Amino acid sequence: MGPAGTVPAQISFQGSCPRSFRRFYAGTKSPAFRQAPILPPSSHHEWHMPLAPKNSQRTDKIVQAAVQLFARQGYHGTSTREIARLADVSENTLFRHFDHKEDLFWSALRSRSTGLKLRRDLLDGITECGEPEIVLPKIIDLLVDTVIFKPELLRLIAVAFLELHWKTEAFCQEYLSPILSAISHYVEMNMKSEKVRRLDPTMVTAALVTTVMAHAEISRLIGGDKLSYPGSREAADAYTRFWLDVLTPRPLVPTGPLERSNSEPFA
Repeated sequence: MGPAGTVPAQISFQGSCPRSFRRFYAGTKSPAFRQAPILPPSSHHEWHMPLAPKNSQRTDKIVQAAVQLFARQGYHGTSTREIARLADVSENTLFRHFDHKEDLFWSALRSRSTGLKLRRDLLDGITECGEPEIVLPKIIDLLVDTVIFKPELLRLIAVAFLELHWKTEAFCQEYLSPILSAISHYVEMNMKSEKVRRLDPTMVTAALVTTVMAHAEISRLIGGDKLSYPGSREAADAYTRFWLDVLTPRPLVPTGPLERSNSEPFA
């Protein structure tokens, strides 16, 4: 046990803990214990994201402060005392709105995820299995806009996967799975109609997302501080051209030294 009776953040609980400790932990009401990591659920119980608290101006201030600090410092690196100070409320007031620190984290993540959905024109294009030249640019635009306009959301998702990974399934099913599944299904349907090459649709979807999320940083590692594209519009156009070249079947036209007549033997 750490100072003030808290559980050290670096300890990772595996399996179930003794029943007496679970009763003790569940019955503890002090803020110090409320900040301790929540134990991973056993295989017999499915965990669900906590319900969002009733909205109020003070609740919103606490959530916005939590978004900033969790995104910047991570889950274990942020204390409820810091969040309360940034929100200009007392720590006791914070815990009147949120029973546990973890509930506050999921509320912060939820607050940044509400607009994470397919736009109507993109959803129609996916449902109707539209031409890749029309639908793919809209998919890329959605991903690029998420990277540019929702940076805190991406950081919070990363924190959830790294520090609360045993409880991310509910969040993923509610917010991420519908989008990724729709993209993967669209790719699969276009493969069946031979509009795009036959590849693993889940791998294509993962690679699409990774291209937009990680390309800029990987480019800096390869080429120094020089940016590959001057702006988001140019980057989206480049990603679209790349993926159309990858996915769209096109005849190979040999040129240069590889071009030779059918009757000309190789040396």
